[in-house]
Amino acid sequence: MYDLITIGRSGVDVYPLQTGVGLADVETFGKFLGGSPTNVAVAAARHGLRSAVITGVGADPFGDYVRRAIRGFGVDDAFVSTIEGRPTPVTFCEIFPPDHFPIYFYRGEHPPDLQVSPSMLDLAAIAQARLFWFSLTGLSQEPSAAAHAAALSARTSGSAVFDLDYRATLWDSREAASEAARRMLPLADVAVGNLEEVEVAVGVRDPEAAAQALLNTGVRMAIVKMGPAGVFARTSEESALVEPMEVKVVNGIGAGDAFGGAICLGLARGWPLEHMLRFANAAGAFVAARLACADAMPGTAEVEDLLNGARS
Repeated sequence: MYDLITIGRSGVDVYPLQTGVGLADVETFGKFLGGSPTNVAVAAARHGLRSAVITGVGADPFGDYVRRAIRGFGVDDAFVSTIEGRPTPVTFCEIFPPDHFPIYFYRGEHPPDLQVSPSMLDLAAIAQARLFWFSLTGLSQEPSAAAHAAALSARTSGSAVFDLDYRATLWDSREAASEAARRMLPLADVAVGNLEEVEVAVGVRDPEAAAQALLNTGVRMAIVKMGPAGVFARTSEESALVEPMEVKVVNGIGAGDAFGGAICLGLARGWPLEHMLRFANAAGAFVAARLACADAMPGTAEVEDLLNGARS
Protein backbone atom coordinates (compact mmCIF):
# COMPACT_ATOMS: atom_id res chain seq x y z
CA MET A 1 0.00 0.00 0.00
CA TYR A 2 1.21 3.48 -0.83
CA ASP A 3 1.34 6.36 1.62
CA LEU A 4 0.86 8.79 -1.27
CA ILE A 5 -0.16 8.67 -4.91
CA THR A 6 -0.06 11.86 -6.95
CA ILE A 7 -1.48 12.44 -10.42
CA GLY A 8 -0.63 15.10 -12.99
CA ARG A 9 2.19 16.94 -14.66
CA SER A 10 5.66 15.61 -15.25
CA GLY A 11 8.42 16.72 -17.56
CA VAL A 12 11.84 18.27 -17.78
CA ASP A 13 12.73 21.59 -16.15
CA VAL A 14 15.49 23.43 -18.02
CA TYR A 15 16.71 26.12 -15.64
CA PRO A 16 19.34 28.80 -16.25
CA LEU A 17 22.58 28.38 -14.38
CA GLN A 18 22.81 32.18 -14.40
CA THR A 19 20.58 34.32 -12.22
CA GLY A 20 19.31 37.77 -13.06
CA VAL A 21 19.59 37.07 -16.80
CA GLY A 22 16.75 36.79 -19.30
CA LEU A 23 16.41 33.65 -21.38
CA ALA A 24 17.53 35.47 -24.51
CA ASP A 25 20.92 36.00 -22.90
CA VAL A 26 21.37 32.83 -20.84
CA GLU A 27 24.31 30.72 -22.02
CA THR A 28 24.18 27.67 -19.71
CA PHE A 29 21.29 25.57 -18.41
CA GLY A 30 20.71 22.66 -16.07
CA LYS A 31 18.25 19.81 -16.65
CA PHE A 32 16.01 18.67 -13.78
CA LEU A 33 12.91 16.57 -13.15
CA GLY A 34 9.80 18.76 -13.22
CA GLY A 35 6.04 18.87 -12.91
CA SER A 36 4.40 19.91 -9.65
CA PRO A 37 2.58 16.66 -8.71
CA THR A 38 5.72 14.69 -9.57
CA ASN A 39 7.82 16.99 -7.39
CA VAL A 40 5.35 16.57 -4.52
CA ALA A 41 5.78 12.80 -4.75
CA VAL A 42 9.56 13.27 -4.64
CA ALA A 43 9.29 15.62 -1.65
CA ALA A 44 7.13 13.10 0.23
CA ALA A 45 9.52 10.25 -0.61
CA ARG A 46 12.37 12.27 0.89
CA HIS A 47 10.41 12.19 4.14
CA GLY A 48 10.13 8.41 3.99
CA LEU A 49 6.62 8.11 2.56
CA ARG A 50 6.07 5.35 0.01
CA SER A 51 5.08 7.40 -3.02
CA ALA A 52 4.01 6.86 -6.61
CA VAL A 53 2.99 9.20 -9.42
CA ILE A 54 0.38 8.74 -12.15
CA THR A 55 1.46 10.62 -15.26
CA GLY A 56 2.35 10.30 -18.91
CA VAL A 57 5.57 10.91 -20.82
CA GLY A 58 6.49 10.86 -24.46
CA ALA A 59 8.23 8.00 -26.27
CA ASP A 60 11.41 10.03 -26.44
CA PRO A 61 14.73 10.49 -24.59
CA PHE A 62 13.23 13.07 -22.23
CA GLY A 63 10.54 10.54 -21.32
CA ASP A 64 13.29 8.04 -20.50
CA TYR A 65 14.97 10.69 -18.38
CA VAL A 66 11.77 11.45 -16.44
CA ARG A 67 11.21 7.76 -15.67
CA ARG A 68 14.81 7.30 -14.56
CA ALA A 69 14.73 10.43 -12.42
CA ILE A 70 11.46 9.45 -10.75
CA ARG A 71 12.91 6.07 -9.80
CA GLY A 72 16.16 7.68 -8.72
CA PHE A 73 14.29 9.79 -6.19
CA GLY A 74 12.66 6.71 -4.67
CA VAL A 75 9.23 7.24 -6.25
CA ASP A 76 7.47 4.30 -7.91
CA ASP A 77 7.08 4.81 -11.67
CA ALA A 78 4.74 1.84 -12.17
CA PHE A 79 1.89 4.20 -13.09
CA VAL A 80 3.86 6.29 -15.61
CA SER A 81 2.45 5.69 -19.10
CA THR A 82 4.33 6.24 -22.35
CA ILE A 83 2.14 8.10 -24.84
CA GLU A 84 3.11 7.73 -28.48
CA GLY A 85 3.16 10.88 -30.59
CA ARG A 86 3.19 13.28 -27.64
CA PRO A 87 6.57 14.79 -26.74
CA THR A 88 7.59 14.97 -23.10
CA PRO A 89 6.98 18.55 -21.91
CA VAL A 90 9.87 20.92 -21.30
CA THR A 91 9.64 23.96 -19.03
CA PHE A 92 11.99 26.94 -18.96
CA CYS A 93 12.16 29.68 -16.36
CA GLU A 94 13.98 32.91 -15.69
CA ILE A 95 15.52 33.50 -12.28
CA PHE A 96 15.33 36.98 -10.83
CA PRO A 97 15.54 36.63 -7.02
CA PRO A 98 13.91 37.21 -4.68
CA ASP A 99 10.42 37.11 -6.17
CA HIS A 100 10.36 37.10 -9.98
CA PHE A 101 10.54 33.69 -11.68
CA PRO A 102 8.69 33.70 -15.02
CA ILE A 103 7.84 30.21 -16.29
CA TYR A 104 7.55 29.20 -19.94
CA PHE A 105 5.72 25.92 -20.60
CA TYR A 106 6.43 23.99 -23.81
CA ARG A 107 3.71 21.36 -23.55
CA GLY A 108 2.00 21.33 -26.93
CA GLU A 109 -1.77 21.19 -27.31
CA HIS A 110 -2.18 17.69 -25.86
CA PRO A 111 0.72 16.85 -23.50
CA PRO A 112 1.14 13.22 -22.45
CA ASP A 113 0.23 13.77 -18.80
CA LEU A 114 -3.21 14.99 -19.91
CA GLN A 115 -3.70 11.85 -22.02
CA VAL A 116 -3.97 9.60 -18.96
CA SER A 117 -7.43 8.01 -19.19
CA PRO A 118 -9.57 6.12 -16.65
CA SER A 119 -8.64 2.79 -18.27
CA MET A 120 -4.97 3.39 -17.40
CA LEU A 121 -5.62 3.68 -13.66
CA ASP A 122 -4.98 1.08 -10.98
CA LEU A 123 -8.12 1.93 -9.02
CA ALA A 124 -7.36 -0.61 -6.31
CA ALA A 125 -4.01 1.03 -5.54
CA ILE A 126 -5.60 4.48 -5.60
CA ALA A 127 -8.36 3.37 -3.24
CA GLN A 128 -5.89 1.91 -0.76
CA ALA A 129 -3.39 4.81 -0.71
CA ARG A 130 -3.46 6.80 2.50
CA LEU A 131 -3.17 10.08 0.56
CA PHE A 132 -4.13 11.03 -2.99
CA TRP A 133 -2.81 14.35 -4.39
CA PHE A 134 -4.31 15.96 -7.49
CA SER A 135 -4.08 19.40 -9.05
CA LEU A 136 -6.34 21.80 -10.91
CA THR A 137 -4.16 21.64 -14.02
CA GLY A 138 -5.00 17.97 -14.43
CA LEU A 139 -8.64 18.93 -14.97
CA SER A 140 -7.90 21.23 -17.91
CA GLN A 141 -8.37 18.59 -20.63
CA GLU A 142 -9.90 15.22 -21.35
CA PRO A 143 -9.27 12.37 -20.85
CA SER A 144 -7.28 13.54 -17.82
CA ALA A 145 -10.30 15.18 -16.16
CA ALA A 146 -12.26 11.94 -16.46
CA ALA A 147 -9.31 10.00 -15.00
CA HIS A 148 -9.24 12.35 -12.02
CA ALA A 149 -12.97 11.86 -11.44
CA ALA A 150 -12.62 8.08 -11.67
CA ALA A 151 -9.72 8.07 -9.22
CA LEU A 152 -11.56 10.20 -6.69
CA SER A 153 -14.69 8.08 -7.02
CA ALA A 154 -12.60 5.03 -6.12
CA ARG A 155 -11.45 6.56 -2.85
CA THR A 156 -13.17 5.18 0.25
CA SER A 157 -10.73 6.19 2.99
CA GLY A 158 -7.69 8.38 3.66
CA SER A 159 -7.38 11.95 2.45
CA ALA A 160 -7.62 13.46 -1.03
CA VAL A 161 -5.60 16.67 -1.31
CA PHE A 162 -6.62 19.17 -4.00
CA ASP A 163 -3.75 21.43 -5.08
CA LEU A 164 -5.51 24.48 -6.56
CA ASP A 165 -2.43 24.99 -8.78
CA TYR A 166 -3.73 27.47 -11.37
CA ARG A 167 -1.61 28.26 -14.42
CA ALA A 168 -3.46 30.70 -16.65
CA THR A 169 -1.52 29.74 -19.78
CA LEU A 170 -2.64 26.10 -19.41
CA TRP A 171 -6.37 26.90 -19.43
CA ASP A 172 -8.73 28.13 -22.13
CA SER A 173 -10.14 30.64 -19.65
CA ARG A 174 -10.15 31.52 -15.96
CA GLU A 175 -13.88 30.74 -15.90
CA ALA A 176 -13.24 27.19 -17.08
CA ALA A 177 -10.69 26.70 -14.29
CA SER A 178 -13.14 28.07 -11.72
CA GLU A 179 -15.89 25.73 -12.88
CA ALA A 180 -13.55 22.73 -12.68
CA ALA A 181 -12.42 23.70 -9.18
CA ARG A 182 -16.01 24.06 -7.95
CA ARG A 183 -16.91 20.69 -9.45
CA MET A 184 -14.07 18.80 -7.74
CA LEU A 185 -13.81 20.52 -4.35
CA PRO A 186 -16.64 18.44 -2.83
CA LEU A 187 -14.56 15.32 -3.59
CA ALA A 188 -11.51 16.61 -1.70
CA ASP A 189 -10.63 16.46 1.99
CA VAL A 190 -7.88 19.10 1.93
CA ALA A 191 -7.49 22.12 -0.36
CA VAL A 192 -4.19 23.99 -0.80
CA GLY A 193 -3.65 27.17 -2.81
CA ASN A 194 -2.13 30.63 -2.93
CA LEU A 195 -4.19 33.82 -2.92
CA GLU A 196 -4.84 33.85 -6.66
CA GLU A 197 -5.64 30.15 -6.71
CA VAL A 198 -8.20 30.29 -3.91
CA GLU A 199 -9.79 33.27 -5.61
CA VAL A 200 -10.13 31.23 -8.81
CA ALA A 201 -11.65 28.37 -6.81
CA VAL A 202 -14.12 30.19 -4.55
CA GLY A 203 -14.12 33.81 -5.73
CA VAL A 204 -12.62 35.19 -2.51
CA ARG A 205 -9.08 36.44 -1.98
CA ASP A 206 -9.07 37.36 1.71
CA PRO A 207 -7.28 34.42 3.41
CA GLU A 208 -9.71 33.85 6.27
CA ALA A 209 -12.80 34.29 4.12
CA ALA A 210 -11.33 32.09 1.40
CA ALA A 211 -10.48 29.35 3.88
CA GLN A 212 -14.03 29.40 5.19
CA ALA A 213 -15.44 29.36 1.67
CA LEU A 214 -13.33 26.29 0.93
CA LEU A 215 -14.61 24.59 4.08
CA ASN A 216 -18.13 25.38 2.97
CA THR A 217 -17.56 23.25 -0.15
CA GLY A 218 -17.01 20.21 2.06
CA VAL A 219 -13.23 20.01 2.52
CA ARG A 220 -12.03 19.31 6.05
CA MET A 221 -8.93 21.49 5.89
CA ALA A 222 -8.22 24.65 3.88
CA ILE A 223 -4.64 25.93 3.51
CA VAL A 224 -4.04 29.39 2.02
CA LYS A 225 -0.47 30.32 1.10
CA MET A 226 0.05 34.08 1.40
CA GLY A 227 3.60 34.48 0.07
CA PRO A 228 5.56 36.99 2.19
CA ALA A 229 2.69 37.12 4.69
CA GLY A 230 3.01 33.42 5.57
CA VAL A 231 0.33 30.73 5.49
CA PHE A 232 -3.14 30.47 7.02
CA ALA A 233 -5.11 27.27 7.54
CA ARG A 234 -8.48 26.43 8.97
CA THR A 235 -10.49 23.35 9.88
CA SER A 236 -13.92 23.24 11.46
CA GLU A 237 -12.23 23.09 14.87
CA GLU A 238 -9.12 25.26 14.67
CA SER A 239 -7.13 27.77 12.67
CA ALA A 240 -3.46 28.71 12.50
CA LEU A 241 -1.42 31.54 11.04
CA VAL A 242 2.30 30.93 10.53
CA GLU A 243 4.78 33.59 9.45
CA PRO A 244 7.25 32.83 6.65
CA MET A 245 10.79 31.70 7.34
CA GLU A 246 13.41 34.15 6.15
CA VAL A 247 16.02 32.75 3.75
CA LYS A 248 18.05 34.13 0.89
CA VAL A 249 15.89 33.13 -2.06
CA VAL A 250 17.63 31.62 -5.09
CA ASN A 251 14.67 30.12 -6.96
CA GLY A 252 11.17 30.17 -5.49
CA ILE A 253 9.53 27.86 -8.04
CA GLY A 254 9.94 24.57 -6.15
CA ALA A 255 9.02 25.90 -2.72
CA GLY A 256 5.33 25.09 -3.12
CA ASP A 257 6.07 21.48 -4.05
CA ALA A 258 8.33 21.05 -1.01
CA PHE A 259 5.54 22.60 1.06
CA GLY A 260 3.10 20.08 -0.42
CA GLY A 261 5.28 17.07 0.32
CA ALA A 262 5.66 18.25 3.91
CA ILE A 263 1.89 18.69 4.23
CA CYS A 264 1.52 15.09 3.10
CA LEU A 265 3.93 14.00 5.83
CA GLY A 266 1.98 15.95 8.43
CA LEU A 267 -1.33 14.47 7.29
CA ALA A 268 0.12 10.95 7.29
CA ARG A 269 1.51 11.42 10.79
CA GLY A 270 -1.58 13.17 12.16
CA TRP A 271 0.33 16.28 13.24
CA PRO A 272 -1.39 19.27 14.86
CA LEU A 273 -2.27 21.97 12.34
CA GLU A 274 0.22 24.63 13.45
CA HIS A 275 3.12 22.19 13.66
CA MET A 276 2.35 20.89 10.18
CA LEU A 277 2.29 24.43 8.75
CA ARG A 278 5.58 25.41 10.41
CA PHE A 279 7.27 22.28 9.12
CA ALA A 280 5.88 22.79 5.60
CA ASN A 281 6.95 26.45 5.62
CA ALA A 282 10.48 25.42 6.53
CA ALA A 283 10.54 22.75 3.79
CA GLY A 284 9.49 25.38 1.25
CA ALA A 285 12.14 27.79 2.50
CA PHE A 286 14.80 25.09 2.22
CA VAL A 287 14.08 24.62 -1.49
CA ALA A 288 13.63 28.34 -2.19
CA ALA A 289 17.25 28.82 -1.14
CA ARG A 290 18.40 26.43 -3.89
CA LEU A 291 18.29 26.35 -7.68
CA ALA A 292 16.56 23.05 -8.45
CA CYS A 293 13.14 21.70 -7.47
CA ALA A 294 13.07 17.89 -7.23
CA ASP A 295 16.83 17.65 -6.70
CA ALA A 296 16.64 20.07 -3.77
CA MET A 297 13.80 18.45 -1.79
CA PRO A 298 14.89 18.06 1.84
CA GLY A 299 14.61 15.10 4.14
CA THR A 300 12.84 15.38 7.49
CA ALA A 301 16.05 15.90 9.46
CA GLU A 302 17.13 18.76 7.18
CA VAL A 303 13.82 20.55 7.73
CA GLU A 304 14.04 20.02 11.48
CA ASP A 305 17.58 21.41 11.49
CA LEU A 306 16.37 24.51 9.67
CA LEU A 307 13.53 24.93 12.17
CA ASN A 308 15.87 24.46 15.14
CA GLY A 309 18.29 26.99 13.68
CA ALA A 310 15.51 29.54 13.30
CA ARG A 311 14.50 29.07 16.96
CA SER A 312 18.03 29.46 18.34
